[in-house]
Amino acid sequence: MGGAFTRYRAIAWIVGVALVVLVLIGMPLKYVFHDDTVVAVVGTAHGWLYMLYLAATFDLSRRVDWPLKRMLLVMLAGTVPFVSFYAERRVTHWLAAEQPRTPEPVAG
Repeated sequence: MGGAFTRYRAIAWIVGVALVVLVLIGMPLKYVFHDDTVVAVVGTAHGWLYMLYLAATFDLSRRVDWPLKRMLLVMLAGTVPFVSFYAERRVTHWLAAEQPRTPEPVAG
């Protein structure tokens, strides 16, 4: 599960940053200044990266046995600006809560 979780966290941040750049920088440049360069480049990149996000989310959800509803909601998080960051934090907390706590060894 560790590798799947690391892959999910990395791609969640990458997709989140790409979407924020697209919406907060690319869209104003396109509609205010009529320059669609950022939208063309970052929009295409976000589309491909979102596919990786979906695959990473699916992989993680199957490994930790999430219900279908949770998996779908986390998958949709990559489509709304800033929500992938929130979802990544929630997933981190969910998985931390599911990990069994092992007592720390006491030095003697």
